[in-house]
Amino acid sequence: MQHLPSPSAEIAVDCDTRVRESFERQGLMRHLGAELAEVAPGLVKIRMPYSRTLTQQHGYFHAGATSAIADSAGGYAGFTLFPENSSVLTIEFKINLVAPAQGDYLEATGKVVKSGRTLTICQLEVHGVRGNERTLVALGQQTLICMHGKSDVPA
Repeated sequence: MQHLPSPSAEIAVDCDTRVRESFERQGLMRHLGAELAEVAPGLVKIRMPYSRTLTQQHGYFHAGATSAIADSAGGYAGFTLFPENSSVLTIEFKINLVAPAQGDYLEATGKVVKSGRTLTICQLEVHGVRGNERTLVALGQQTLICMHGKSDVPA
């Protein structure tokens, strides 16, 4: 994995603020009950509590909800490294569901593997968490595009 430079405290606070403000505008994350758990340069974690409304027929978290938080975690991990007056879009992602998604909550982690001027690659992991037990339920990879000159804030 690419080593990311240690940012100044000012840059770290700025990326945290940008991500949190953008996340608050995401209707789907609000609908899912998802919350930002951690924001750092090149890394974002999102938690989604269990709810019967998020399950499939066997009572496990639905793959759509699992994939959605993975996609957002990776997208925001990339966004932490993007310049001001830019925005992020996912252009591709692949996810493998490796175990039934169950637990008190799911935690998605997005980590930047390679950050470029236009394209950024992220690794995605989702864990089911019950008490102190964590189980890997999904693993993926994502490609993001940095849309230079297009603010993340709607006009």
